[in-house]
Order: sequence, then structure tokens, then C-alpha cells
Amino acid sequence: MASDKKAAGTAAFNPLEMPPLADLAKLMEQYKLPGVDVGALVEWQRKDMEALAEANRQAYEGMQALAQRRSEILRDTLAQWQQALGSMASPDALAQQSETARRGIEQAMADFRELAEMEAQTRNNAWKVVQDRLQENMANLQKLLQPK
Repeated sequence: MASDKKAAGTAAFNPLEMPPLADLAKLMEQYKLPGVDVGALVEWQRKDMEALAEANRQAYEGMQALAQRRSEILRDTLAQWQQALGSMASPDALAQQSETARRGIEQAMADFRELAEMEAQTRNNAWKVVQDRLQENMANLQKLLQPK
């Protein structure tokens, strides 16, 4: 099918058909520029892409964990509500309502705090990967700009 599109002149971009970075480095050797280390530039870009992929992986896994925890909290809360509604028929239900409401509010606040901390940790982990790579890039730039 891809050959049909190429023959028709409407080839779609497919990143899976792109040459690996090693092939790209060989291709770039044809266009040698004095004082430019093409291999180092390709390696630099590869590391940038790896850092972005790692940051995305960490963000994805963190958001998955966050969504899973939210679901667990929702299930637990619904189970507590069902239990509370079932106990409403008892004679001392009014006395228990205020205590149940207080515990529910405290639990909701603790759950909200936990979710906020999980979300912040996920964001911080992903950003740390990018930040570390940026610092590495700055160090590389400083080395390149040093007079030889």
C-alpha cells in the first residue's frame, strides 16, 4: 500500500519508515562541514529524544496511577455511602450521622491531599528528566564554546 501512495505522489509521513540515527549520520557525512562533528550532533539529538520519551513515559505512568487511585477512592466512598444508608434504619442513626459525616469529610480531605501529592510528584518526575537533559545540553554548549 505504501508503494501505491509513493507511486501516486501522495506519500504520507510515517516515522517507522525513517532511517535509524546511525543511517542518518552516514547520510550527513556526505555534507561535511569544517569543524562540525555530525556524529556528536546526532548523538545530542538522540539523547534529547530519549529524555523526552522518558519524561513522557513517567508522566503517562504517573497519570495512570493517579487515575487508578481516583477510581479506588470512588469505589471506597461509594461503599461507605451504601453502608451509611443501610445503617440509617437503626434507632441510633441520628447520633451516628454526625460522626459519619465528620469521618467522611476528613477522609475526603485526606484523599484530595493524596491525589494532589501524586499529581505533583508525577509532574516533578517528568520535569526533572527534561531539566537534567537541559543542564547536560548547557554543559555541552559551554564545552563547544571554549576556545581551543
